[in-house]
Amino acid sequence: MDRAQLLLVGLPLFLLVSDLFSLFTPPPPKPPSAPHHHHHHHHQPKPSISPETLDIPLQKPTSVGGVGYGSVVDINFCASCSYRGTAVTMKKMLETQFPGIDVILANYPPPLPKRLLSKVVPVFQFGVIGIIMAGEQLFPMIGMTPPPWYYNLRTNRFGSIATTWLLGNVLQSFLQSSGAFEVSCNGELVFSKLKEGRFPGEIELKDLVSKRLATTRVTDNLGVVWS
Repeated sequence: MDRAQLLLVGLPLFLLVSDLFSLFTPPPPKPPSAPHHHHHHHHQPKPSISPETLDIPLQKPTSVGGVGYGSVVDINFCASCSYRGTAVTMKKMLETQFPGIDVILANYPPPLPKRLLSKVVPVFQFGVIGIIMAGEQLFPMIGMTPPPWYYNLRTNRFGSIATTWLLGNVLQSFLQSSGAFEVSCNGELVFSKLKEGRFPGEIELKDLVSKRLATTRVTDNLGVVWS
């Protein structure tokens, strides 16, 4: 077996083992916090400052700056679809347009059946590669004659291993993706990529959030009046 064949066999096996290791390895434990050493310092009493001696005027919050305070925008996006850059851009835009607003980014997972199937793909890859490499010993052990398709895979086993690995990774990436970019403001959905089939524009999203904030303020004012 020459170097090229060793490379074609070793690279997919190395990637497969690394995927399986990262899949089943638990996260590392958090390092213990260092003990705090209490040092006794003699603090000198600070001189009291009278409010009349301060000449620095206090800044009052502007009406624009107060719009975002107390409001939360949730941006749930598909992390495996490389949507994080768009989500971060929208987060910065909203925090600039509505100072004080809390923008939370989170992953929008695919449905449960797709998540379960994505866990099966590495097992399928490992099984196919094992059959290609050791099928002549495995089939007799279970009392079977190697089928014709096995010999077709065996004829070009290095190409079959590479194809199995690549197709499995593509399938796993598809199963782990949700294609979502959902934006909610104060618990109400204001934009859904799953419904619209596109991303929101920055001006469009700013207007949607602004309308939702205005509705929230009106609702809060009515609650204060009726209470």
